[in-house]
Amino acid sequence: MDAMSAGDLESAADIERLVAWLAARSSVTALTGAGVSTESGIPDYRDGDGNWKRSQPVQYRDFVESKAVRKRYWARSFAGWPMFTAARPSAAHVALARLEAKGHIARIVTQNVDRLHQRAGSRNVIDLHGRLDVVRCLANGHRFDRDAFQARLRDANPDWEVSSARIAPDGDADLEGIDFNTFNVPACETCGGMLKPDVVFYGESVPRETTAAALAAVESADGVLVAGSSLMVWSSFRLVRAAAARGVEIVAVNRGHTRGDDLFAFKIDAECGAVLTAIA
Repeated sequence: MDAMSAGDLESAADIERLVAWLAARSSVTALTGAGVSTESGIPDYRDGDGNWKRSQPVQYRDFVESKAVRKRYWARSFAGWPMFTAARPSAAHVALARLEAKGHIARIVTQNVDRLHQRAGSRNVIDLHGRLDVVRCLANGHRFDRDAFQARLRDANPDWEVSSARIAPDGDADLEGIDFNTFNVPACETCGGMLKPDVVFYGESVPRETTAAALAAVESADGVLVAGSSLMVWSSFRLVRAAAARGVEIVAVNRGHTRGDDLFAFKIDAECGAVLTAIA
C-alpha cells in the first residue's frame, strides 16, 4: 500500500474531526449556499475570496421600476429555465439528506432557490431566499407554477430562439447581442399585475416569517454547519452571528474565504460534495 501523503492525512483528520463534532450533537442546523449546487451544474456568483466573478444579479428596485429590465430578466430566465430544471441533486445534497435521515442534521436553511435539497430527500428545509419554481404576482400575491409560466412565455414569444444560451446562476442564462425589447412578458392572468419569480432579489427583504424561522433554526440548534457559502450576503451572515451570540458552535465546509471565518470553531477548506459524502 502506498504511503498516505500529508494532504491525505490532513483530509482524513478533518473528516474525523467533523464526524466527531456531528456525533456529539443531536440538533444541528445546516446553512447551505451555492457551493452545494455547483456540482449540479448551477454556477455561482463569487470566487474563492468572496468577490464577484460575473455581473451582479438584477436589483429588486430596477426590476419593478424598469420595463426594459423586466424584459431582459424574463428573456434570460426563459432561456435558462430548461437547463435549470434539468439539474440533479449533487453529492452534497444527497449526503445532507442521508445525514438528516440518520438524525445527524435536524434542519437545513438554504440560500439556494433550486429546491435540490428537497429533491434529494431532505424534509426539513427553510428556503431563505424563496424558490424559483414559483412565480408571484406583485399586485395580489397570487402564486403560479413556473413551468406553466414558461409555457405562457413560449406562446408569447414563438420566434424567440435561445438554443445557444449558457446557464447562469439562479436559473437565468447568458444571452449576448440580443434586443430584449422584442421579448413579450405576460401579465398576471388573475389581475393583470406584474409577475416576479418568488425569490428574494438583491435589494429586497427576506419575508419576516422566513427570517424568524431561520433565526429560530440556528438559535435553537446545538451546532451549525455552514456548507458551500461565503456568507457574503447579510441574510445568511446574520444567522451565523446570531448563533455565535447564543454560544452555538459553528463549523464550516467551504472552498475559500468566508465572511464568518473568525466565528468558526474550525473550517474544512474543500469541496462540499467530497467531504459531506465521506462523513455521511
